[in-house]
Amino acid sequence: MSDAASQHADEPTHWVLTLSCPDRPGIVRAVAGVLADHGGNITESQQFGDPLSGLFFMRVQVSAYAPREVLAGAMSTVARTFAMTWSLDVVGRPVRTLVMGSTAAHCLNDLAFRQRSEKLPVDLVAVVSNHTSLAPLAEFYDIPFHHVPVTSATKAQAEARLLELVEELDVELVVLARYMQILSDDLCRRLAGRVINIHHSFLPSFKGARPYAQAHDRGVKLIGATAHYVTGDLDEGPIIEQDVERVDHTRSVDDLVALGQDVERRALARAVRWHAEHRVLLDGHRTIVFR
Repeated sequence: MSDAASQHADEPTHWVLTLSCPDRPGIVRAVAGVLADHGGNITESQQFGDPLSGLFFMRVQVSAYAPREVLAGAMSTVARTFAMTWSLDVVGRPVRTLVMGSTAAHCLNDLAFRQRSEKLPVDLVAVVSNHTSLAPLAEFYDIPFHHVPVTSATKAQAEARLLELVEELDVELVVLARYMQILSDDLCRRLAGRVINIHHSFLPSFKGARPYAQAHDRGVKLIGATAHYVTGDLDEGPIIEQDVERVDHTRSVDDLVALGQDVERRALARAVRWHAEHRVLLDGHRTIVFR
């Protein structure tokens, strides 16, 4: 059990419970009843029933003296009754996170700075890159750096090394912070729901390479960035967060790139925070985000 979960006996633990299941009457009553039966005091509760998918989603924060195994055992019974997918974690526990990048440093720097200064609830356990440009930045923040070169001939070995690191370091979340390589379908399936990418465009517009040049060519008045879960379909994964910046005809491509980096940082940081705080639940190819 984590340090946060093994507090002094006279202090309750603050838990976050998330769940999804087919929508039907009695779900909230059953969950609240289980928590109340074990001395839980609900401090935050959000829920949503999606009429399109027919699924019900819920996020609850609860303060309770009951240990994890007791609460989890009680929830397991309710979960079987309602066919739930669910998780129970300690509020604010840092999520073990591996960041992947290539040469652009702004997203990695922002995440590391926010983790240090704003208590972003992640534990950055490694930086993996196909270049060495980010090594000094990783060293500055005291994050172990791993250079894993990628070519068409070594892609399989590089992904195997990534999976080794995920296993060895007990990684819970992988963040592609402007990692300019496409992950294989097999890797995306093995890490489904655990990889967040920042795309420097307001998806679904301007997919693929050089989106700012594409946007400039079309004379857009807004540029944006999209943080999404990674799937085998390029830039098609469930969207977590998007942000925009207004521009006009006087802006060059370089201007858009510079402005866009600020947007990318903001969108990615929010997506990582919400994921780490268990505020994002998958709803098919969409997400439910409890802010």
